[in-house]
Amino acid sequence: MRQIRRSAAFSAVAVLLVLIGGCGPGTPEPITLTISTFGQFGYEDLIPGYEFTHPGLTIRQVRTEQGGPYHQDLLAKLQNGQELADVQAVEEGHLADVLAHSDKFADLAEIGPPDVKPGRWLEWKYEAGRSKDGKLVGYGTDIGPLAMCYRKDLLEVAGLPTDPGSVKTMFATWDSFFKAGEKYVKRTKGKPWFDSSAQIFNAKVNQLPVGYLDRENHSTLETNTALRDAWNQVTGAVKQGQSAGLTAFADDGNNGLRTGAFATKVCPSWMLGVIEQQAGVTNAGKWALADAFPDGGGNWGGSFLTVPSSSPHQKEAAALAAWLTAPEQQLHAFRVSGNFPSQVEAFTSPDLLSEMNGYFGGALTGQVFVAQAQKVGKPQYKGPGDGKIQETVIAPALKAVEQGADPAAVWQQVLTGVHRLVP
Repeated sequence: MRQIRRSAAFSAVAVLLVLIGGCGPGTPEPITLTISTFGQFGYEDLIPGYEFTHPGLTIRQVRTEQGGPYHQDLLAKLQNGQELADVQAVEEGHLADVLAHSDKFADLAEIGPPDVKPGRWLEWKYEAGRSKDGKLVGYGTDIGPLAMCYRKDLLEVAGLPTDPGSVKTMFATWDSFFKAGEKYVKRTKGKPWFDSSAQIFNAKVNQLPVGYLDRENHSTLETNTALRDAWNQVTGAVKQGQSAGLTAFADDGNNGLRTGAFATKVCPSWMLGVIEQQAGVTNAGKWALADAFPDGGGNWGGSFLTVPSSSPHQKEAAALAAWLTAPEQQLHAFRVSGNFPSQVEAFTSPDLLSEMNGYFGGALTGQVFVAQAQKVGKPQYKGPGDGKIQETVIAPALKAVEQGADPAAVWQQVLTGVHRLVP
């Protein structure tokens, strides 16, 4: 079925390209643009059509399978002044490090097509692509709006409600979420409520107005009481036995999905595919998607397309990046790769709003994630090193608490570890 939909989508895009072919910018002489991406952006079908409507233009996509090595290479090249692609993709988690080098990227608000306006994107997505001095460094591609996934069968066994309205109420706030978790652990005689405290804590932190760093890139952990409150709430739930103590995307986390080792999981839009792949066909229909996320919306994931100032064809590169991030192309990318659009116009698409996932009991996933995306507020400032704090300090610290360490003592270790990374 997916292959049939992909072919149909490509045919529709091809027809559209032919119709608008005369509207694109001309290329006065043959040029080659390189676009560097990672993972699945869904551009393979789109690029030939763009070349067809832009005679003399050749586009070479260089795709790295894993995002980690890709961004290590990108940051190393930025620091060493090495050549970059004409269009360079950047994942949200590494964007702060790239924005710290904003002088090495073109301002898309100046060189991009004049018809590309901020209102194309959700406001928070657009703002996230701007540097501290206001330069628009990245055009937003996909997003990862947050909802909550849960095992209906496990909630039923624990005597907790599974109908959509009651579940939505149960997941309305973090207080109600953890209270339900306390009941679940007691009624199941010690079975965990969620998979990983690091996943829960990361989601809570990303909802705060200020995260680990202030806009001067100084640590806020000693003064940001909301961070300490989040720590206390999550580690309190750990002490009640609510966390399975697993590592997401690792072997133990994947095995936990297969065996039903926990009942709930933080679910950005792209997580549905991860659950389906790792939980397997034997768990089809047991998982469900709640039209809610505690304390409002949140986002986890998504990328941007940038144009390095070293590109000899900046305007052409910006035009390509603008086209790839237009609503029509983002809907195509969603159909073939599952990347959820960040463009406002795409949110009214019948195709997106009718998207249904049989593995999750026929959930109208498009409608759920459109609603969740519209709840996200202003983007939290992410300074250089923000990702390292989460990955190398916070996650190991929470793992220690899951293994029995005292939360208050570990928090002091967190403060020390963060100060080794940032002032």
